[in-house]
Amino acid sequence: MLPYLTTNFPGIGGSIKNRPEDFFVQEIPLYEPSGEGEHVYCEIQKIGIPTFEAINRIAASLRISARDIGYAGLKDAKAITRQVLSILGTTEEAVMSLRVPDVTVQWAARHGNKFRLGHLAGNRFAIKIRGVNPPDVIKLEPVMDELQRRGMPNYFGQQRFGRRGDNHKLGGALIRGRPEELLALLLGSPDPSIDDPPMLKARRSFSEGRFEDAMRQWPRHGGMERRVLARMIKTGKAGAAIRMIDQRLRRLWVSALQSEIFNDVLARRIESIDRMWLGDLAMKHENGAVFRVEDATAEQSRADRFEISPTGPIVGHRMTLPEREELKLEEAALKSHGLTLGHFRQEGRNQSPGARRSFRVQPKEINLAAGVDEHGAHITVAFTLPPGSYATVLLRELMKNDSSDFAGAGEASAPGGDEGSDTEHDEDQAE
Repeated sequence: MLPYLTTNFPGIGGSIKNRPEDFFVQEIPLYEPSGEGEHVYCEIQKIGIPTFEAINRIAASLRISARDIGYAGLKDAKAITRQVLSILGTTEEAVMSLRVPDVTVQWAARHGNKFRLGHLAGNRFAIKIRGVNPPDVIKLEPVMDELQRRGMPNYFGQQRFGRRGDNHKLGGALIRGRPEELLALLLGSPDPSIDDPPMLKARRSFSEGRFEDAMRQWPRHGGMERRVLARMIKTGKAGAAIRMIDQRLRRLWVSALQSEIFNDVLARRIESIDRMWLGDLAMKHENGAVFRVEDATAEQSRADRFEISPTGPIVGHRMTLPEREELKLEEAALKSHGLTLGHFRQEGRNQSPGARRSFRVQPKEINLAAGVDEHGAHITVAFTLPPGSYATVLLRELMKNDSSDFAGAGEASAPGGDEGSDTEHDEDQAE
């Protein structure tokens, strides 16, 4: 349970994502297409499908490779989302003529470069909270004022850690070089609250050492797990089995571990996310540049104007370390996970460079409204967030119920800007 920032204000409860039209997000690109170039930029609106599924359907319709389609972020499946893509090897007319299930093209124009990760200025959200008392919209105004003044905690959302909530544990086993522990998490750890009956049976068999039974029981759609299990059966060696896990999934798990450590450090500092400490590494919000705080008193006025913020670790072998009290917090968080910086400096496939991430972001263009529609009463919360932050973290401060409604959103990018997307887990992130 991560601590709230706005503890002085009660939550309104409720639930989100009751239906796709209750969750709307639109990307805000860094730039507009020039009208010339070999790439066709387009804005698509998709409903009820992940970003990669939309890309695959578009590629199939245009008879091109999905690799020729660029994107700057991944967006929620259970939502109405608008995002910009770049497409190589086609025309504006062909793109505007697309007829793809659950996807509508809004506009198309040419540009000279591929649309890539990081090419967003932010995202605009409009989200309906259901199961609430509409007059409670008044209670949200002081909470939003506090979040604008002090900043929204820049936690990674629960979605970051996967449907089973253990992506970071898999990353920890990988980083520590514990293949048996990794396999126990990946193929065992049966959980009746998560697993359907066939999966539950297969996981129980693996946990009991009946690997051949687990292979016969494992659902056919679990291709990666079946490959890992097959190698374990053939070799009897966990180290050989985990080599069947591709690099992209490894990066996802390690980035989830980085996210967990960042959240831990932020939770330890939640009361002072808007205060500058001597030895902090501060980030300039205008350009993302990071510098060491030599005079906390002198820098505090800039923090009060939201020009700069203290940062926490996306731990890696090239990450700059803070000093004094912030360094102690980060070392304590690593120790609590049984890790040291040395684990992230190892050579090989699991090495991660690391980065710094602001402890807070400022929600902007806030609008609150109450209403009733054919599905019942609701409060609509509209706001804009910068890239890399999570809409559900803001909603959590308003609702304060930490329900499972925050857990199933879908896709995201890895921390530090290195995309390590998982199409099942992390979608409401404002890329």
